[in-house]
Amino acid sequence: MNRRRFIFNSLASGLGAGMLAAPAHAMSARVEVFKSPTCGCCTAWVEHMTQAGFEAVTRDVDQETLWSMKARAGVTPELSSCHTAFVEGYFIEGHVPGTDVQRLLSQRPDALGLTVPGMPIGSPGMEMGNQRDAYDTLLVLRSGMTEVFARHG
Repeated sequence: MNRRRFIFNSLASGLGAGMLAAPAHAMSARVEVFKSPTCGCCTAWVEHMTQAGFEAVTRDVDQETLWSMKARAGVTPELSSCHTAFVEGYFIEGHVPGTDVQRLLSQRPDALGLTVPGMPIGSPGMEMGNQRDAYDTLLVLRSGMTEVFARHG
């Protein structure tokens, strides 16, 4: 048995088999979140992402810096919300559910990212008892066009 075959067989047995079979996003993907230091709903969304299995790192920035980052990432005012996050080369704008981010990372579409424009009641971080607005998570394509990625409510 040659060395390469031995290493592969060793990795394919025991714990290595699970690691080889698991896609990279199944391990804790790091989400870097840029937000206002006083925004409570942003903090609640970060909590939601942590509960969804992401490693969330927050950066408190002033509004001018935040709007500049959004523009550089391709987030137009019509697509914006209160916070902007980045994960594995994609932007995540606003109150996008963790399950949508997981799906994005598993499918890897040729796109800029996901957005939930505005701040719909009932979206992650915007919970208000039993109140829920219907809302869409939009996939932002490289052209700037959008398409519905997921419907909620």
